Amino acid sequence: MQNNYQDEISSLDKFNVQNSAQIHVYVEPSYLESKSKVGQYTFAYKVFLENIGDIAAQVIARHWIITDANNNQQEIKGLGIIGEQPLLQPGQKYEYTSTTVLSTTIGTMKGTYLCITENGELFPTTIREFTLALPRVLH
Repeated sequence: MQNNYQDEISSLDKFNVQNSAQIHVYVEPSYLESKSKVGQYTFAYKVFLENIGDIAAQVIARHWIITDANNNQQEIKGLGIIGEQPLLQPGQKYEYTSTTVLSTTIGTMKGTYLCITENGELFPTTIREFTLALPRVLH
C-alpha cells in the first residue's frame, strides 16, 4: 500500500515541475501520560505549516505512516487534516494538534500532505520522520 501511494506522489511530481508553491512543515510531539496505560501509549503531535511559496496553496489530503518499536506499521489516509482543508496564502501559517496511540513506548511518524495551488496544480509536501517516545526512554 505504501509503495502505491509513493508512486502516486512521484507521478504528481512529473506534473509539478515549475511550481512556486511550497509548504514548510514542522512537528512537535509529546507524550500524554494521563491518556495512556500499559500497552496503549498516547502521543500528541502539534503540526505547524507555513506557506513559504509565492502562491496560495490548500492542503487537501494527508497520508501518515506510524511505526511502533516492533516495526508494526499503521497507515492513515484521508481528506484534509482534522476535518479541514486549510488554504494558506503566501506567508500564512496554520497549526493543529492531533493524537495517535502506540502499543510500544517508542515509535515514529512520517507522511505526506497532498496540496493544490490556486492554479490547480497538485504537489506533495513531505512530513519528515519524527520520534514518539516516553520521556527518558531514549536517554
